[in-house]
Amino acid sequence: MIPRIWETHSCEPAAADILARELGVSPVTARLLAIRGLHDLDEAKRFLAPSLDQLLDPFRLADMERAVVRLERAIAQRERIAVHGDYDVDGITSTVILRRTLELLGGDVVHFVPERLRDGYGLQPATFDRLKAEGVQLVVSVDCGIRGAEAARRARDLGIDLIITDHHEPDDELPDAVAVVNPKRHDCAYPDKNLAGVGVALKLVQALCGRAGRSAWVPGFVKVAAIGTLADVVPLVGENRVIAKLGLEMLSKGPHKVGLRSLLEASSLIGKTIDSYHISFMLAPRINAAGRMSTPDIAARLLLASDEGMAAEARALAEQLELENTRRRTEEQDIVSKARKIVETDPEVGSRSVLVVAGEGWHRGVIGIVASKLVDAFYRPAIVLSIEDGVAHGSCRSIPGFDMLAALESCAPLMSRFGGHKQAAGLQIEAARVRELRHAVNAHADERLEPDDLRPRLWLDGPLAFGAISDRVVVELASLAPFGPANPRPKFFTGPVEVVDGPRRLKERHLKMTFRQDGRLLRGIHWNAAEREETLATQKAGVELAYTLEENEFRGEKYLELRVEDFR
Repeated sequence: MIPRIWETHSCEPAAADILARELGVSPVTARLLAIRGLHDLDEAKRFLAPSLDQLLDPFRLADMERAVVRLERAIAQRERIAVHGDYDVDGITSTVILRRTLELLGGDVVHFVPERLRDGYGLQPATFDRLKAEGVQLVVSVDCGIRGAEAARRARDLGIDLIITDHHEPDDELPDAVAVVNPKRHDCAYPDKNLAGVGVALKLVQALCGRAGRSAWVPGFVKVAAIGTLADVVPLVGENRVIAKLGLEMLSKGPHKVGLRSLLEASSLIGKTIDSYHISFMLAPRINAAGRMSTPDIAARLLLASDEGMAAEARALAEQLELENTRRRTEEQDIVSKARKIVETDPEVGSRSVLVVAGEGWHRGVIGIVASKLVDAFYRPAIVLSIEDGVAHGSCRSIPGFDMLAALESCAPLMSRFGGHKQAAGLQIEAARVRELRHAVNAHADERLEPDDLRPRLWLDGPLAFGAISDRVVVELASLAPFGPANPRPKFFTGPVEVVDGPRRLKERHLKMTFRQDGRLLRGIHWNAAEREETLATQKAGVELAYTLEENEFRGEKYLELRVEDFR
């Protein structure tokens, strides 16, 4: 484990005092709101009590009016519409909610989700030839297309109208399309720039339903949008918080269409209070496994299944996702092991600020996960490349403070294509030029990264002694969920505390123990910290803890537990 630098978020005490007094919340919660920049009382109230009426007017998005008018005409004239998605959770959920909406409005709709290995990423010119042969007259992209200028030209040449909805960073020039709906457009004044791809698709759904007098349909789509929003790891503030918070509540309550119900059953989540952890580590990996290991259409067909007569088929599709997810884990573990060995044994790779590793025949469906694992293990930006037939396909993940997309742009001439976000991107390059890429991207990084940038920070929200953990604080902390970027799970510190039981190993990887401070006992778990057992055992008399609070349930009884983030 790389030693982490403990940092405490600054907070304006006067702002926290006003929030505590005006909102009637504890000083602990008021401080957390202030740290998150929620100084405005109305904004803080909206954050604490999200509601669907907080969703902004979708027609404030540039080109939304044009998109809706063209779709309304296509529905009225029974033109064939294709929804073009993407193979990750964000893209699949986007495809599902827009296709379902257009069908309910009477449209003649098909969908196309590219297969990772066969079709590549995003809008491709060849796809439009295929769709033209199927009689498609209008294509709506979701979660992709903003850099698809070549594909847009092919659509125009074939006489296919194109509407692009996306949330990725645009080029200087937008593709030639009937409408380009993307809050990140430089000329778009829409105030919420952080929507996931499914969030942008939901805005189109909201606009279509509103114009058709069917706004009552929107909540049913929010719960599917919540899955894509949480899986895409976008900032959980503004509209994303509304979608995620209310969507999780609806996912927990039900009822659900047969496809979603089958997925929840296969994940053992029926009847449970579903939170962001369940999405990130149980539902999203299963949905993603389809696109990573075989065809994403398995997941799309499952989530589109709405007729109870499809129950047997839905169960079979959910079981298939389970099998693909198991296969994904096996592939991932194998490649992570090989990639780590390269980093640890090859100085040309392991000594650099950006880790660039490549392997022949590595499964392209899991290299993004492998890149994330390398970032976690070494706290450096990572690019993982799979080489096939002289071509390297890469997935990139970064650390806070390093713009991966800018790094790729700095060496654009080396690559045949690239795109993505600051923290996650993809690329394609000739295998013979991988070493050039390693040198170029590290030359860019070395000008921007200091040694301390490559030491992980543990950002803490302030002190919280055991005696200050009241029932009120626990309830209020739970109300801040769901947690994620821009609204991380609150982390506190306190000390000294005494280890009075343990540490004991749990499944050979984790440490379980009981702490005491000022007479109060609390159980705690330090995940993936087995190698720290001896250090902790020798300091039992007094350690300083960094921790989060979790309320768990066992055999119907709720109890409070600490998740140890670090100790010293």
